[in-house]
Amino acid sequence: MYFQVFNAETAELLSHHQVEIKQEFPREGWVEQDPKEILNSVYECVEKTCEKMAQLNINIANIRAIGVTNQRETTVVWDKTTGEPLYNAIVWLDLRTQSTVERLLKRIPGKNKTFSKFKTGLPLSTYFSAVKLRWLLDNVEEIRKAVEDQRALFGTIDSWLIWSLTGGKNGGIHCTDVTNASRTMLFNIHSLEWDPELCKFFDIPMEILPNVRSSSEIYGLMESGALTGVPISGCLGDQHAALVGQMCFQDGQAKNTYGTGCFLLCNTGQKTVFSEHGLITTIAYKMGRDKPAFYALEGSVAIAGAVVRWLRDNLGIAQSTEEVEQLAAEVGTSYGCYFVPAFSGLYAPYWEPSARGIICGLTQFTNKNHIAFAALEAVCFQTREILDAMNKDCGIPLSQLQVDGGMTNNKTLMQLQSDILCIPVVKPSMPETTALGAAMAAGAAEGVGVWSLNPGDFTAVTCERFEPQINPEESEFRYARWKKAVMKSMEWETSDSPSNGKPEFNAGDISIFCNLPLGIFIMSSMVILIGSRYISGK
Repeated sequence: MYFQVFNAETAELLSHHQVEIKQEFPREGWVEQDPKEILNSVYECVEKTCEKMAQLNINIANIRAIGVTNQRETTVVWDKTTGEPLYNAIVWLDLRTQSTVERLLKRIPGKNKTFSKFKTGLPLSTYFSAVKLRWLLDNVEEIRKAVEDQRALFGTIDSWLIWSLTGGKNGGIHCTDVTNASRTMLFNIHSLEWDPELCKFFDIPMEILPNVRSSSEIYGLMESGALTGVPISGCLGDQHAALVGQMCFQDGQAKNTYGTGCFLLCNTGQKTVFSEHGLITTIAYKMGRDKPAFYALEGSVAIAGAVVRWLRDNLGIAQSTEEVEQLAAEVGTSYGCYFVPAFSGLYAPYWEPSARGIICGLTQFTNKNHIAFAALEAVCFQTREILDAMNKDCGIPLSQLQVDGGMTNNKTLMQLQSDILCIPVVKPSMPETTALGAAMAAGAAEGVGVWSLNPGDFTAVTCERFEPQINPEESEFRYARWKKAVMKSMEWETSDSPSNGKPEFNAGDISIFCNLPLGIFIMSSMVILIGSRYISGK
């Protein structure tokens, strides 16, 4: 959880505070968070940041607006009369809904996973919120009862925070923005409304859904704490916020965020582009109540930074993520070793939950350095697969890739990425592009108006640039070998596989996430404040 304050005129980061959110792993493949802990961490981060600003002689009265950005598919249901969550938040990576997906597929002619593609842009997958909500309705009696009594509200983390921060049970605003709504499988991305037919298919009552608003408008005011009365006026899913923070406002501009997973988004303008190559169509942003919606193609990789931490924590081949980079840099090659980190199946472009992780091409010569290199290379190969699909769908190949996220500090990885893509990789000096995007949306809202979304109004952003250093033939050879390895990872798990004497678990639910330490996931949410016109001493 981050809380960050930006100067609205220069986009300078003025102050921040961070709190780690715990993960809970009740069973294999299950990943949860405590919604109250998330909310309390927001309050803590706000107060601590305001204290730091006072120490810096920055007047918090200059703070004009707050923006929220969050994990998009993480699902919460709470009681509007008590303000209490009715179950833990089910995190986006959670795999418990595999059996729910299989049951729903049986109701679709031909078991077509893309049956709602032209309404939602999404395939039927454990990834999206509707199936998580369906699982909660099927398995949590308290939630079923609250729905019957018309006490239940559903939302992703942004909705839970905005409702709570604007008053909660005492008049809190129950809303979300179009980017988060577009990740539920219940939202029509053309009409920009909840879809009655999809709600009926998933058997989800529409009255529990939040009102859908634009990404940049005043939703309500903070009702407590140091920032009481400050408007909350920006809301974007994390990957959409990074797209905005990278100023990818033009058709064809793209960014890739390297975190626990990898998310490549390409702005397709005011038109929806439906992929023929395994990507999803999503709403990029809608910067105002009366402004048009912009769309994006997205490729999602489940495991990126998580594979480095897996090497550290599960295999113990390094003491830190930085040491993994050092091990890889020492050899500069995988020596024919290929790593497919399909720990929770494969996301785009395959959408194959049966895949599992494999390391192949091992010889007596292979050591931990080669495996470390293969792990970094795997992140790059997965990005290459998505970029190839995106180039085919858009028809105009990207000439460079803009990157952000924690893993971009790994220079070996960034150079590898450029080598494997055969195009330059460009990393901005401002690493907090997700937070910056939410700040921009909040500051640009009607009634706030302290932030310009015109890229020309900012001084040129300094960037670090990585150019390809290997010939394209070598890149193609390595990529072809990687794809061969991916094929070998397929169909490893089936729904009728034995489950080690534990019938309450589905084989499709197995994942590594119960074994990973806390803190490897991207933050649950961020709240960003914007200083209107920061002048020292005022």
